[in-house]
Amino acid sequence: MLLVLDIGNTNTVLGLFEEEELIYEWRIKTDAYKTEDEFAVLLRSLFEMKEITFTQINGIIISSVVPPIMRALEYMCDKYFDLKPVIVEKNVALQSIKMAYPTPAEIGADRIVNAVGALQKYDAPLIIIDFGTATTFCYIDNDGAYHGGLISPGLKISVDALYSKASKLPKIEIEKPNKVIGQSTVAAMQSGVYYGFVSQVDGIVKKMKEELNREDIVVLATGGLANLIAKDSEQIMSVEENLTLHGLHTIYRFNKSKGMT
Repeated sequence: MLLVLDIGNTNTVLGLFEEEELIYEWRIKTDAYKTEDEFAVLLRSLFEMKEITFTQINGIIISSVVPPIMRALEYMCDKYFDLKPVIVEKNVALQSIKMAYPTPAEIGADRIVNAVGALQKYDAPLIIIDFGTATTFCYIDNDGAYHGGLISPGLKISVDALYSKASKLPKIEIEKPNKVIGQSTVAAMQSGVYYGFVSQVDGIVKKMKEELNREDIVVLATGGLANLIAKDSEQIMSVEENLTLHGLHTIYRFNKSKGMT
């Protein structure tokens, strides 16, 4: 089995692949201060619920936008799995994707992994929207070249900022309201957040298409809140909940075929 880990600023998503199939997926809170032993205890508890042992894992790949966490994870892989993980960084072969970005080292590993995953399932050109701690928009051209995109504050940190900076406003759940015009403080906030982000997504994608002077672009969404925003988005064509995990799987298999794992 292949263990894949995507370390985000807020959440860590883990998956287990058996050959080409994603058989299990978990989402946990990211904690940059966990030790290798604490990570192992957490993984063991998740695995035991599915009657899986560490000895069944024969490969590990990790992408991370949280550098402090990597030392403990690499120690854990060595100590408990007796494996050296593949780390998604500039020296890892990325298969089909090319770079049309001036400074590739600046790109978050998750954005590159998403691009690899999307190109396995869809024909370019593509716009990929990832609803994470930040909301990112990435463009890939006809030739599979990554050009960059936009980064904006994510839904959850926007709601947290609203709650923490406005003393009379309550903390709310992020959900679609019954009406656009809210008739209570909570309903008004939910409407502002939900329809504000739907409009932001559609507006940004339209601007990207105008700049590129083309409409025939597949627009994908991923991330924890992708399904919610896609309900009313005119631009999102498809939601791929496990896009990053599938991208990691693709990168691992490609590097293995090249003898790099």
